[in-house]
Amino acid sequence: MTLSLDKAFGVSAAALKLRSERHQVLSQNLANADTPDYKARDFDFKSALRAAAGDGKGGGLQLQRTDARHIPAGGSATGPGGAQLQYRVPFNPALDGNTVETQVEQAKFAENAVNYQASLNFLGNRITGLIGAIRGE
Repeated sequence: MTLSLDKAFGVSAAALKLRSERHQVLSQNLANADTPDYKARDFDFKSALRAAAGDGKGGGLQLQRTDARHIPAGGSATGPGGAQLQYRVPFNPALDGNTVETQVEQAKFAENAVNYQASLNFLGNRITGLIGAIRGE
């Protein structure tokens, strides 16, 4: 009997990777809080996780390229791991065109950090369970 680590770890590994990528996007937003005309970006974690898990609900309609010269779908609007980046709509837009709201970004960053730690704990517990099963405990 073979053991697939992807199946053994479940969705926890994909969630951990996506949380890490979202952490990077949010930190870029915070780093550019004073950059004129910078637009805050983020991605929908639930749809990205559905797409990473491969349940077929995240994709919707797929665009078809009928010529090699056509621009591929997604283009530069994808994040580090291929997640679809979106612009955040600010509550109070700045006069210089920057849409980063430091308090909102810090709250999203903290929430993502807590969720990252929870995903890490789930994955660690899964690994501990697998080690126990291998040892026969």
